[in-house]
Amino acid sequence: MGETVDSCKTDIKNLKEQVKQLREKRVPDPENVPQYLAAQHKEKAIPDSKVALKSRRVLKGHFGKIYALHWATHDSKQLVSASQDGKLLIWNANTTNKLYAIPLRSSWVMTCAFSPSGDFVASGGLDNLCTVYRVPTKEAPNANKTQAELAQHEGYLSCCRFIDNSQIVSCSGDSTCILWDIDNKSVIRQFTSHTSDVMSIALKDNLFVSGSVDNTARLWDHRAGLTSCVKTFIGHESDINSITMFPDTNCFGTGSDDSTCRLWDVRSYGQINKFSSDRIVCGITSVAFSNTGKFLIAGYDDNNCGVWSTSSASLTQQIPAHENRVSCLGVSCDGKALCTGSWDTILKVWA
Repeated sequence: MGETVDSCKTDIKNLKEQVKQLREKRVPDPENVPQYLAAQHKEKAIPDSKVALKSRRVLKGHFGKIYALHWATHDSKQLVSASQDGKLLIWNANTTNKLYAIPLRSSWVMTCAFSPSGDFVASGGLDNLCTVYRVPTKEAPNANKTQAELAQHEGYLSCCRFIDNSQIVSCSGDSTCILWDIDNKSVIRQFTSHTSDVMSIALKDNLFVSGSVDNTARLWDHRAGLTSCVKTFIGHESDINSITMFPDTNCFGTGSDDSTCRLWDVRSYGQINKFSSDRIVCGITSVAFSNTGKFLIAGYDDNNCGVWSTSSASLTQQIPAHENRVSCLGVSCDGKALCTGSWDTILKVWA
């Protein structure tokens, strides 16, 4: 019996050593991940995907800096935009027509969101409120009444995203995220792990991720009943301004003032790739993935957009998108169009 136990212990020790060797061989140091992936990309002869986005539509109608946009999921042609002219505009991106205009109580808006059903939009900003509006319809074009004003944050509202018509998640300069019950106008749960302003959130299924001025991204499960995060992702050297979920929800991307975008794996709690160039020295304001996940699109402070290959970390296209800072961007739910918004008061649709 003793010999069997000793034999098992020896086998376990040997297997642990093998696992360690495999990890050292297959998982490089995080700083060397881009070079490692590029080598694998070349070794396996993976063809580089080509992209040549061109401006197809220009959406004019705002009279102030555009700070946010969000594509609808119920209709791939509709999007909502928020500007410091004090309006939310709902657009048909194909015809460039403005469908509805919703006046805001405060013009200092920083975010907007479409509900999955398309029945509601939300916004927030320096008023510290997450305000939900019912979207007008053809039958009632002036019925843009305020559905709910959600007050709990002690700092500006930087981002909000609907889970469904009855729940929404918001994040704030008070370093917290909040899950709201819209119907009851009440807080379901407050998430408090960040140590500085939370700038962006992205949701998928039961998970959401957040990016903060504390240089970290954090993973949360809003079902779990926990107020602390599931995992913290460390690597950026400056503020994280934008965060987005990978299409399969196993990864997410971030954009930071350190001039880099990064790809993170939810399962291994690690960094997969880093997207940077010596020629790019400005901050990233916004990020989004193509529907296939082959490309990461980033908006920059220098008025440009960059399209990165997620596998090789190479810059496949640089777009001189606007005449001022690119403040927001997003990919339509069908994956056929990219929209960018800017401080030049214009939205552009690319394909």
